[in-house]
Amino acid sequence: MGCFLFLITFVGTLFFSSTMNLSVDTKSLAQSIRDGETLVSASQSFELGFFTPGNSNNRYIGIWYKFNPSKVVWVANRKNPITDKQGMLVMNDDGNLVLLNKDKKVIWSTNSSRVLENPVAQLLDSGNLVIRDNINMSSDGYVWQSFDYPSDTMLAGMRLGRNLRSGFERYLTPWRSADDPSPGDFSFRLDIQGLPELVITTGSRKEARSGPWDGRQFGGTLFSNKVVHNVIYKPMLVHKQDELYYTFEPFNNTVKTLIVLHQSGTQQRLVWNWKTTEWRILYSWPFDQCDNYAQCGANNNCRINKTPLCECLKGFIPKAEDEWDTQGLSQSRKCIEKSPSDCPSGEGFLKLPAIKLPDFYWSNNSMNIKECEAECFKNCSCRAYANSDVSGGSGCLMWFGDLIDIRVCPPGFSWGQVIFLRVPASELVKHYLNKKKRIKIIAVVSTITGIFILVLVLCTVWQKTKNRGSESREEEEEVPLIDSITISAATNNFSQANMIGKGGFGPVYKGILSTGQEIAVKRLSNDSGQGVEEFKSEVVLIGKLQHRNLAGLLGSCIQGDERMLIYEYMPNKSLDYFIFDDERSKFLSWIKRFDIIIGIARGLLYLHQDSKLQIIHRDLKASNILLDNDLNPKISDFGLARIFRGDDKEANTKRIAGTYGYMSPEYATDGKFSLKSDVFSFGVLLLEIVSGKKNRGFLHPDHHLNLLGHAWVLWNNGRALEVKDVCLEDSIESQVLRCIQVGLLCVQIFPEDRPKMSSVVFMLANEGLLLPQPKQPGFFTERGFIPGSTSSSKEKSHTENAMSITTQDGR
Repeated sequence: MGCFLFLITFVGTLFFSSTMNLSVDTKSLAQSIRDGETLVSASQSFELGFFTPGNSNNRYIGIWYKFNPSKVVWVANRKNPITDKQGMLVMNDDGNLVLLNKDKKVIWSTNSSRVLENPVAQLLDSGNLVIRDNINMSSDGYVWQSFDYPSDTMLAGMRLGRNLRSGFERYLTPWRSADDPSPGDFSFRLDIQGLPELVITTGSRKEARSGPWDGRQFGGTLFSNKVVHNVIYKPMLVHKQDELYYTFEPFNNTVKTLIVLHQSGTQQRLVWNWKTTEWRILYSWPFDQCDNYAQCGANNNCRINKTPLCECLKGFIPKAEDEWDTQGLSQSRKCIEKSPSDCPSGEGFLKLPAIKLPDFYWSNNSMNIKECEAECFKNCSCRAYANSDVSGGSGCLMWFGDLIDIRVCPPGFSWGQVIFLRVPASELVKHYLNKKKRIKIIAVVSTITGIFILVLVLCTVWQKTKNRGSESREEEEEVPLIDSITISAATNNFSQANMIGKGGFGPVYKGILSTGQEIAVKRLSNDSGQGVEEFKSEVVLIGKLQHRNLAGLLGSCIQGDERMLIYEYMPNKSLDYFIFDDERSKFLSWIKRFDIIIGIARGLLYLHQDSKLQIIHRDLKASNILLDNDLNPKISDFGLARIFRGDDKEANTKRIAGTYGYMSPEYATDGKFSLKSDVFSFGVLLLEIVSGKKNRGFLHPDHHLNLLGHAWVLWNNGRALEVKDVCLEDSIESQVLRCIQVGLLCVQIFPEDRPKMSSVVFMLANEGLLLPQPKQPGFFTERGFIPGSTSSSKEKSHTENAMSITTQDGR
């Protein structure tokens, strides 16, 4: 069979795991891969070598994830194992990879008919093993690739489908058992007989079908649910002149996801969890009984949440049991027409939403839905019609025989299409009469409810009028009043030694009550530019708020000109005391920082969504995050906070108060603030916690960007981890990257692009979730162009109104 001239060479970093190490090279090397040696892709993602499955003694050539060798994703010699460890993989003089046993007998070969002058083989970072010419790097130059011959696993970028010219098909087959990778009885493929759809088959028998591609997704399965794939992966159906195939790609390079077909015929999508270092099942298919092909027979609707499971479609009744078919699709049950056809004048179409479209249809891509309806109505044999492309609105599907394999979308999911079912006129009348009856009942109930509400409102108004005086007193007393003598005694007559901070509001003192409780006292100074309004705001707001991540207000003092707020004392001071200090920052491990991030996010979510009042903080920053004994975060300083009604979207102010570096662009420049203003501030704070650097005052030798701009540039260059604080040696890289990405999503320049805090909390808490790519952050300019830069006079006025406290000691 010729001499073996060429080594399998790899473009990228190649490793032989025993003693051999190949550097990046485009030359052909006269070497071979023996049992015990492996080849690794350039980014260390995939590895190729010999392996033994399960309890078998046989040896196979396979490819697996290097970080998880137990998950073999491709097997070369599935049907022809080697029985010892004397196997060798080489490239012969025809440019084919061949697997030899100890007797030099060919066990497996790539068997390509094209001959190359300088053939090389490469294991790509996608997991694809390819043979190409040494000079031609493009995929067009591949003469053979493992992606054309999948085993039981579909990787991102792999194609399931058919070459329309040659008829060559790519599909998955399961391992026969955990010890035997030879092809099992099932297959997972793209059926292109009508509109393309995914099917699981045994031989020619369908076990499950996805429903046809509707222009966006396969319309009738759990994995069609947009909530599932929109955050993990993107499904794609590609129709070229000579090829039709299904493929997918992850939304993020850090996410590893694949499809595997098990020996039982079940297909699963797995997602790698970097935190637990295991594969997590995103979904399994068939998902339930209704996913089994033709579970309910003909003209039946399968409803997983109802009893009985199967229900005849409108206009059909169950066929007598002794008349059931003994063969084919209708063994379980069949429904037949309730009454003889009165076509065409006595029939019409009933709209059924959220349905997996039935099998066996006629299609016409040029018709619109109106033309489709007219054509179906003219033909008495037409049982139903539907739109085939929901993305473009064109395309017609019609059914002329029994309606097979229908199911309704179960509760909690969002997929399926609309089908228009031909029914007798009597069924249409009954349907609309029932609908009118339901509407009438709803109207009566609504009238009674309205009267009840009106009476309730009148009673409430009367009660409020009666108790207005007492209500006012109760509102004032929501926050306890503490007399100034008590506070003076607790703070040693407001001695300088007890002062622990000072800001735009005034000084902050540490005190100890006669009960032994430690307190922090904010005292309104006479020359404060903020004063009474902010004081009232803080008293009213904090008195109504209760959350473990908000600072607790113990009381207030209003005597003469004296205005004071009494808080619980925080011995660990504020967040900026730690993260911006080279020594103290070492006390905040990554785990603790991540807990602080989550705590702040939950506190802000409470303000925005879960509290009785919808509140915008407007001054979220590191110095306003206090830390208790256990370093749990508490959002504080509500002097600038504003209440939003449920229908408010944004508000304007002529007096811009807050802290530069944390202000959103729309607030700093136009005075517009909304919930998304707080989201921006949170994003800045998040990046500061990760980096240990301040946004304002950030310095870098290569540019004059602030921290946001620096983080965004590194993210786009694939170097985001360089943002991380150098002292965080214990950090979890995937978690750090997630936090950086969430931070950048929060500081995007346009408010509508920023996520809500509910989404922020969800994104931070779910490790396997795929996140959107961030857009340019606010203030992404050289510092000389940022409003409020060091030379700006505007900054000074804002700093004076910032209500920021310079921490000197614990509070």
